[in-house]
Amino acid sequence: MATQLDLEEQEQLENIKHFWKQYGSLITWVVILVLAAFAGWNGWNWWQRDQAVKASALYDEVDKAAQGNSADQALRAFNDLKDRYPRTVFAAQAGLLAAKVLHDQDKSEEARTALAWVSDHASQDAYGAIARLRLAGLLLDQKAYDDALKRLSGSMPKEFEALAADRRGDVYLAQGQQAEAQAEYEKAYKGMPATAEYRRLVEAKLTALGKAPAPETPASEVTQ
Repeated sequence: MATQLDLEEQEQLENIKHFWKQYGSLITWVVILVLAAFAGWNGWNWWQRDQAVKASALYDEVDKAAQGNSADQALRAFNDLKDRYPRTVFAAQAGLLAAKVLHDQDKSEEARTALAWVSDHASQDAYGAIARLRLAGLLLDQKAYDDALKRLSGSMPKEFEALAADRRGDVYLAQGQQAEAQAEYEKAYKGMPATAEYRRLVEAKLTALGKAPAPETPASEVTQ
């Protein structure tokens, strides 16, 4: 019996040796690649967290400068942040905050530059859209109508499409193009939820143009 078991064990051992000889190299490389990918993933996550922590510290500097109405300090901190950690969310947030402080301190050119950077480099579309809307507003105030419309052209995240239409309406109205302004205001009005407070302002703009929206039929009446 012992001999029979020894023979079976030897046969199994030979099979294992044969299998390993045939596939061992492939298995080894697969294991190495899996471990390397796992190590790389952990390393990437660590790097991302490290970047976020450092970017957060610089954002705090921008925030403190904003609270102290120190436009120059806010700009320096923002420039440092965007140069070191441009792909972080904090960079876009800092750019929007710095632009507000700069605008409040009558540093319009620096505010436009900050908003333009966020518009072009924000890692999240929502921040880029906010920057484009605010930048278009500054350009509208400065009567740079063509530049304002350029910033509002192209695709926008769906939740910002109505606001972009409203801002385009403002630009066209400032240029005296009432038909174009009306068309954009109508897009904005239709694109906003009926419960949105801002929709009332768009309605007022249409009313001022003599094109007040028709009263909407309540859903309960439509279903009857």
